[in-house]
Amino acid sequence: MADSSNNITVYYDASCPKCVKDRENYANMAGETGRDVCWMDITGRDDELRELGIDPRKALTELHVKDQHGRILSEIDAYILLMQRVPRLRILAWLISLPVIRPVIAFLYHRMVMHRLRREGRL
Repeated sequence: MADSSNNITVYYDASCPKCVKDRENYANMAGETGRDVCWMDITGRDDELRELGIDPRKALTELHVKDQHGRILSEIDAYILLMQRVPRLRILAWLISLPVIRPVIAFLYHRMVMHRLRREGRL
């Protein structure tokens, strides 16, 4: 059984096929560690998101994670937290946290997400 003191919650867009696929890939890579991750679909949960301090529009455009201490992390910080929990992704987490690489990754990520949401007519 998972240690509840280590649990995190990922707020993701289950209406996005790529997001669902990314979730499946993460679960496969994480193995046992993945049991500590609760996946929460943001669709139709605007009030709940606001109660957590998450802007529903930002929830569509940025990944959000509630860590084991109850803090909400977003964007690249959220990805870093998730990757640090998986041994074979830790080096990637370290790499994208580097000051030179981080802003480039953030820019590319936002560009890709905004393009997808516009293409789908969701923005």
